[in-house]
Amino acid sequence: MSHVLVERPEEGIALVRLHRPEVRNALGLELRQELAAGFRALGADAAVRCIVLTGGPEVFAAGADLRALVDATPVDLLLRDTQRLWQSLAECPVPVIAAVNGHALGGGCELAMHADMIVAGESARFGQPEIRVGIMPGAGGTQRLTRAVGKFKAMKLLLTGEPMTAREAEAMGLVTEVVPDAEVLERALTLARKVAHMPPLAVRQIKEVVLAGQDASLAEALLLERKAFQLLFATRDQQEGMRAFLDKRKPAFEGR
Repeated sequence: MSHVLVERPEEGIALVRLHRPEVRNALGLELRQELAAGFRALGADAAVRCIVLTGGPEVFAAGADLRALVDATPVDLLLRDTQRLWQSLAECPVPVIAAVNGHALGGGCELAMHADMIVAGESARFGQPEIRVGIMPGAGGTQRLTRAVGKFKAMKLLLTGEPMTAREAEAMGLVTEVVPDAEVLERALTLARKVAHMPPLAVRQIKEVVLAGQDASLAEALLLERKAFQLLFATRDQQEGMRAFLDKRKPAFEGR
């Protein structure tokens, strides 16, 4: 039975669902492998313009599968090479929107932070509780969280293991929007629909420059932005978008 379900609800949009309800979508090795394979395939599919990643109605992902880790050795972890699996998500060229209901804890929070936008339900909870079981985050929790909310907020979450509410996460800058629980997936799909109707090459360039520029100096990041901006003037979509605006008509973007 597959632990990751991939659907195509409409043209241009892929919906990826975590599907281990019996263990609250714990991120076991098999699920991570399926997730990585799915993102590699979707990222290479020119027909996919936006991806929505979600879990269940009561839990997004409760974190790592501790039963598979309790007796693991450092060599076991090294050989699993899970960094390679996470990298498939981090390097996905297509925008990703996480639709989060319920708990997104530990690896679940780290998974959500791989997305480009996070839509959370009112009852969602985010946190990095690894310290409570004697370890620490190992898939970006100390780095992505700090970049999203700042050192002082991140340290509280990392050193106490306490979760934060969706509203607290929104106030800190971790969450894009908070909506009623029953509207999370539909809101994420609405955002995905808007992205999917934008010029694909411009969308991909924006994501690439934003992510690459985060760890560059301001001068280097501005150079990346300027070159990408100039490059888009070689596309048909730039001509179509500007002419459609001047002609007061809806543009027909081709991704070329």
